[in-house]
Order: sequence, then structure tokens, then C-alpha cells
Amino acid sequence: MISREDVEHISWLASIKIADEEKEEFVAKFNSILEYFHELDQLNTEDVEPTYRVVDLANVFRDDLSRPSLPPEEALGNAPRRAEGYFKSPRIV
Repeated sequence: MISREDVEHISWLASIKIADEEKEEFVAKFNSILEYFHELDQLNTEDVEPTYRVVDLANVFRDDLSRPSLPPEEALGNAPRRAEGYFKSPRIV
């Protein structure tokens, strides 16, 4: 069972402010979700093969083709600061 204190802790962890009047609503919603999981726990899955993904996809790769890169002036065209053909960023110490 999820308590009001649990909801407050979860909101603190997620950095989300929840109004006091909403906390009881979240307690009810979280507990409803947990009840549904308890129902799922009752299902007989003995003859069901485990799956790791719902859709049967394999990695799709494309050929790596070499193409000419952008000219430096075009690549740096929107850079707010540049120096000697490079992006210039603030110093981070």
C-alpha cells in the first residue's frame, strides 16, 4: 500500500510539487495501479515463453558511405563565437 508519506517522498525524488489536495488522489491512483499488478501476478504463465521485447526486430544497419563534409564556413555559420576555424566556448574551470 502506498501512503501519503510515500507520495510526498516520490514527489520529492521527482522534484515535482504536489498540492495537498492532490496527494490523496495520487495515493488512490498509485494503489489502483498496484492492485492491477497484483491481479497480473495471479495469471498462470507457466507455459508462456519469456520474451525480451514485444516486437521482433533485429538491428537494421545501413552501409557506411563516405561523403564530403560541410565546408568550415558553412559548419560555423551559426556559431555565436569562433576562433581560427573552430567553435569557441566559454572556459570551464
